[in-house]
Amino acid sequence: MKHNAPNVLLINPWITDFAAYNFWIKPLGLLRIGGLLRRNGFEISLIDCLDYSIKTKDYGDGKFLKTKIEKPLPLISIPRNYSQYGIPEEMLLKKLSLLEGPDLICVSSGMTYWYPGVFKVIEITKRLFNNIPVILGGIYATLCYEHAKKHSGADIVFQGREEAEILKAVSGMTGSKLRTPDSELRTDLYPAFDLYSQLDYVCISTSTGCPFKCTYCASPFLTKEFSKRDPLDVVEEIEYWTTHFHTNNIAFYDDALLIDASKHFVPIIKELIKRKVSCNFHTPNALHIREIDQEVAGLLFRGGFKTIRLGFETSNEATQIETGGKVDNPAFKRAIEHLRRAGYSREEIGIYVMIGLPRQRVGEVEESIAFVKEAGAKPMLVEYSPIPRTPLFESAKKMSQFDLENEPLYHNNSILPCQWEGLTEADHRRLKKMSRGEK
Repeated sequence: MKHNAPNVLLINPWITDFAAYNFWIKPLGLLRIGGLLRRNGFEISLIDCLDYSIKTKDYGDGKFLKTKIEKPLPLISIPRNYSQYGIPEEMLLKKLSLLEGPDLICVSSGMTYWYPGVFKVIEITKRLFNNIPVILGGIYATLCYEHAKKHSGADIVFQGREEAEILKAVSGMTGSKLRTPDSELRTDLYPAFDLYSQLDYVCISTSTGCPFKCTYCASPFLTKEFSKRDPLDVVEEIEYWTTHFHTNNIAFYDDALLIDASKHFVPIIKELIKRKVSCNFHTPNALHIREIDQEVAGLLFRGGFKTIRLGFETSNEATQIETGGKVDNPAFKRAIEHLRRAGYSREEIGIYVMIGLPRQRVGEVEESIAFVKEAGAKPMLVEYSPIPRTPLFESAKKMSQFDLENEPLYHNNSILPCQWEGLTEADHRRLKKMSRGEK
């Protein structure tokens, strides 16, 4: 018997790639939509195809189960195995078979080059639920809107992250009126993490967007403006997850967690310390280096931040300026000094160093790795992924051997899309070893 309230199925698809690791990955946007829909009287169910780690570390991160699959035709020449990461397909089919037929299916999407997993989920759900409409949203849908409209099989492709608009679209497709008027739509509702049977970790955003405009980053396009939540609301949410769900690990998804730290980050952490909230915090999206003074460094350490990642990218001053000017070398050295003085060891301070930028030479990466090590931190190579709608994408298209404009699979950083004679795949392998201290 069908329920009176509309039933919406939320699906987070598999990752399809040459490599993947669970750095506290959760579909935060999809879960927020779930929370909003539930507040408006909808019944919500969730299938997260990535909710299946075969090895979980102390902090909740770990390896995904992977299933080797055939490489898509555009990647057939890449001499590496290609896999589907997450739950086995049989498990997805079983979960779907146990559901009462939904009125609507909402599918999220992550990296642009993960779209094969998105397409497969849509194809399976459409086969099982013949006439049920599918909405596709998320990063791939937004950045590659025309590609998704043409190829995904979704009935509606939603471009953007405006939650009120998504809610209206869902309401219209299910014929259900909103219980909450537009003016009262709350944006501080907690994401529907309670839909998981087990929570090894929770993700949280204390802000949206970023005030910087780095040329390789799509944040300014994905989120139109930079806004911050009330610090006390953030503390209440963290305390909610740690108290009611006994969550020991929380990853911050902010693009700019430390901006205006004295009015935002500092009050949050001071209040958490005051309330004796015990949790391991992680910053996989990287912290802005210029905002780390001695007070912030001390609060990071005392507040329980176990995974510190800084967005440095390069020690080359010209490249720093060309890509947006968010950091310089003196500020980097000061930040490392503050963090070391606060109590962090060299191995605990991970520094993202970018490799494979358009026309980037191997020497620049070598110098950056050496600079980070000399400063007393741990370099971590991050391969450049050409992202549509970013200023650097045009430069990447001009020099890449791949058709970046028409095939999102070529955005995959694993294939080093902008490799050239000045920085080859062989250089890449050697530099990876160098960053790890291997010979």
